Amino acid sequence: MNSDLDPKNFPGLSEAEAAKRLKEEGYNELPSSRQRSIWTIAFEVVREPMFLLLVACGIIYLFLGDVHEALMLLGFVFVVMGITLYQERKTERALEALRDLSSPRALVIRNGAERRIAGREVVRGDILVVKEGDRIPADAVLLSCLSLLVDESLLTGESVPVRKSAAPCPDGMKRPGGDDLPFIYSGTLAVQGQCIAQVQAIGIHTEIGKIGRALQNVEPEESLLQRETGRLVRNLAVLGLSLCALVIVVYGLTRGNWLHGFLAGITLAMATLPEEFPVVLTVFLALGAWRISQKRVLTRRVPAVETLGSATVLCVDKTGTLTENRMTVRKLFAQGEYCTIGNSAWPILPESCHQLAEFSILASQIDPFDPMEKAIRHLGDTSLAGTEHLHEDWTLVHEYALSPELLSMSRVWKSPNGRDYIIAAKGSPEAIIDLCHLDRKEAAELSRHISALADEGLRVLGVAEARFEPRALPDGQHDFIFEFLGLIGLEDPVRRTVPESIQECRSAGIRVVMITGDYPGTARNIARQIGLTLNDSLITGPELDSMSDEELQRRISEVNIFARVVPEQKLRIVEALKANGEIVAMTGDGVNDAPALKSAHIGIAMGGRGTDVARESASLVLLDDDFSSIVQAVRLGRRIFDNIRKAMAYIFAIHVPIAGMSLIPVLFKWPLVLMPVHILFLELIIDPACSIVFENEKEEADVMKRPPRNPGEPLLNGRILAISLLQGVSVLCIILAVFIVSLYQDHGERDARALTFTTLIVANLCLILTNRSWSRTILGSLRSPNPALWWVIGGTLLFLGLVLYIPFLQDLFKFDRLHSSDLWLCLTAGIFSILWFEGLKLFNGLRGKR
Repeated sequence: MNSDLDPKNFPGLSEAEAAKRLKEEGYNELPSSRQRSIWTIAFEVVREPMFLLLVACGIIYLFLGDVHEALMLLGFVFVVMGITLYQERKTERALEALRDLSSPRALVIRNGAERRIAGREVVRGDILVVKEGDRIPADAVLLSCLSLLVDESLLTGESVPVRKSAAPCPDGMKRPGGDDLPFIYSGTLAVQGQCIAQVQAIGIHTEIGKIGRALQNVEPEESLLQRETGRLVRNLAVLGLSLCALVIVVYGLTRGNWLHGFLAGITLAMATLPEEFPVVLTVFLALGAWRISQKRVLTRRVPAVETLGSATVLCVDKTGTLTENRMTVRKLFAQGEYCTIGNSAWPILPESCHQLAEFSILASQIDPFDPMEKAIRHLGDTSLAGTEHLHEDWTLVHEYALSPELLSMSRVWKSPNGRDYIIAAKGSPEAIIDLCHLDRKEAAELSRHISALADEGLRVLGVAEARFEPRALPDGQHDFIFEFLGLIGLEDPVRRTVPESIQECRSAGIRVVMITGDYPGTARNIARQIGLTLNDSLITGPELDSMSDEELQRRISEVNIFARVVPEQKLRIVEALKANGEIVAMTGDGVNDAPALKSAHIGIAMGGRGTDVARESASLVLLDDDFSSIVQAVRLGRRIFDNIRKAMAYIFAIHVPIAGMSLIPVLFKWPLVLMPVHILFLELIIDPACSIVFENEKEEADVMKRPPRNPGEPLLNGRILAISLLQGVSVLCIILAVFIVSLYQDHGERDARALTFTTLIVANLCLILTNRSWSRTILGSLRSPNPALWWVIGGTLLFLGLVLYIPFLQDLFKFDRLHSSDLWLCLTAGIFSILWFEGLKLFNGLRGKR
């Protein structure tokens, strides 16, 4: 890299000019064909089976000459449609927010300073800073570049990356493909090097826009839960249709009225059709992903929301995730002496360390972005200010970049008055030892000091200098004769929230594995600070390479720390953990982390320092790179899964008495209790209850004190189905008893129907209240606020009062007016129907305390 790549040489647009162009030319994005309009959603609602059944009921009522009933049904149809549209639009808005968050990011220069913005906010004329691993956000012309290779296969189909050059091209913007062109294109990937470029085209005017490609969008995917729910819905639908046919036949044969038989059959079909199940999954997963994004975690693949609750192992980077990624120079070693840097704003360096500090600055970027280089630059600005050791007037001639083969970088400088080139190198101590060609004794002695610094939890860098006569520069760093100058120990403070989050993971049965490129001593020191479980054993990168897969699988169950690991080795760690049956979440930020992120059950990319390649390979993106955000996401993932279960259990339970009261009167030749209008009234409670009330429920107190969920366990396992069935049957028995007693005490058909239906409404509300928590009683749950709950309960009681006491609605529902004693009977019976479950909670709570 030469001085032409210094961002200070490119002031870029002003914020005001960028805002003006954004307003005039629009966002840098392509129209998505996947976003649904309000009319599209309405058409999908119209095609729903429940809607079609309601229309069929309306037609039958018209044939029967009951116009009021038909109009009432159609009115309810629009109410149900309104609720569904609200739910769907809420889901769409959540997904749109996620799409905005997941827009490829861009590093631009505005007002002379680098800024990280959403790719959609890039405007024509912006100055882009593109580095290895970045997805290019717009078509641009290069102003300067260093060793830039770009993968343009998205546009050309050619898998081999093309070389780029900042040389001017007289023909203007050209099509993608071919080496040494000064153009980069939206959607392509920088696989090596870096550059500074000026945006020429955005949005539909880019090459990717011209060929009609669409950017990747976040959208709900069919998950294991959705497939399981689909099977359940199909089975219940088949059962409902079979019972519907049975009711039509029985009613027609026994009562001779086939039209009323069809009405009774359709009512039963409406009662048994669990159309809420897929709605619950779609709403909960989409809004769950949105809720997780509020914790600074972006969900790129919605099924990851459900997988979070199953995670058994979190594999995390140390730097920036467990620590603040805010490096400070803490210790120097030069000329056989240690120098400790205090917390003072103006540290005093002994003379012996001046040359070490001087060349560490020369080996760093002029305006650094890397946290270690920022710390080194800060040390120079505070301790060497006004000395001859700072060289603002020197010219950068060449840079030898860091490579996987040699973990050091060298920068070649020319002073205004000097004859020779001055070369400053810094990198891993092993690489610097190698560059300086130290003998075995010198290397061993130096390794002792390196270990001493690392044992203090410091990140250690070596620094060297060389001089070279002006002639053609060599191809590699090894061709210079380097002199070793010393060691720099840098400290990255642990994030304040990490120890508490580690403890929370331990309570939740989640094992945390730290993977770092640092020395074992550094890793152990950080592990002690964060409270990570320490074992005597620790695996280093070289040891990992020497192990067989079988040995690694055996050792990995006992080891929580991996040190001196390179990104490519993360994949082996993930595969070994998966082979042991673990559900693995893995963090990563670099291009080389992508295979491990893709292989892990939950890949977690860094949003702050991560590359676009890592983000595209991951299921989740940490927008603030903070480990505690992962733990918060796990907590929310468990909450979301719990709430889905609660909603499903409630739906299953409430459909039992509704279906039972639609079927039993037909079989026993009793008057019909429930008609389509009553089913619709119940749907007005069930729909918002399952998709709004339960979605808003807070997590259980023990959500992070229980082991991870078995991913093979079905959503509604045998225990949950049994309890839901018992809940439904107990409600059915109570309301059936109310109906039979009232019918045989000569209350009349309309009075019996009003008593039974009111009892069912009360029992329904009690089911909602009791299923809010399977560990806390209703009174205990009321301490947890849920505004949606009170809207549903208040709205239900208001509408119930209207249908019971307004004559017009009484006639439509075929009710008689209830007295206060009747209401007390309904309230008592409804509450009694769920008392056994409340007692079971108390019994389990007392047993748990013992």
